[in-house]
Amino acid sequence: MKALITGGEGDLAHHIRAELESAGWDVLAPGRDELDVLQPKAFFAQIDRLDLLVNNAGIFRDAPLVKMTDEDFEAVLDVNLKGAFLCTQAALKLMSRQREGHIINIGSYSALSGPAGQANYAAAKAGLIALTQSTAKEYGPRNIRANCLLPGFLETKMTRHLLEDAAWKESLLSQHTLGRLNTPQDAARFILMLHAMPAVSGQVFQLDSRIHRWT
Repeated sequence: MKALITGGEGDLAHHIRAELESAGWDVLAPGRDELDVLQPKAFFAQIDRLDLLVNNAGIFRDAPLVKMTDEDFEAVLDVNLKGAFLCTQAALKLMSRQREGHIINIGSYSALSGPAGQANYAAAKAGLIALTQSTAKEYGPRNIRANCLLPGFLETKMTRHLLEDAAWKESLLSQHTLGRLNTPQDAARFILMLHAMPAVSGQVFQLDSRIHRWT
């Protein structure tokens, strides 16, 4: 079984790779220098089979809405949404020939809550949910699945500085009914479990204990 994880230099990608490799997978986890998600064709041309694509690459450039530049808005949508679209498109060509495959998009609770200062990030992650569902509907007849994972706030090198603010951390934890956060390893374990459930597609999985009413 072969998997590709975009944004391979991140902490979450490292844990997903370790979890999959421990289960016997052949895993590709390229960093930005190896795989530019906005120009993925050359990288995918080197792959002859792909069982699982994890669209994990992402950036954020938070700012108040009226101070957010066009560049900040477009950059976040490009990497987080367009990049996932382009990699999905490339993966589908391989998976369609195989008549099987699974695409997991790493989303965010921000897609549901629309936090202040994250108009670009929230919009991109909301779009990722719609991309997931459209992919699942269109390619289900070809035995290709697509799901979206909202792992919750994870302590990684990209977010660790936020948790250094005791008041901010207390506020974050107060939103969780269990008063604690997931770890990247928790999310990685869920991905492995989800892949082993062949009848599940088109779903959005929120892994933390924040309560959101689905309407």
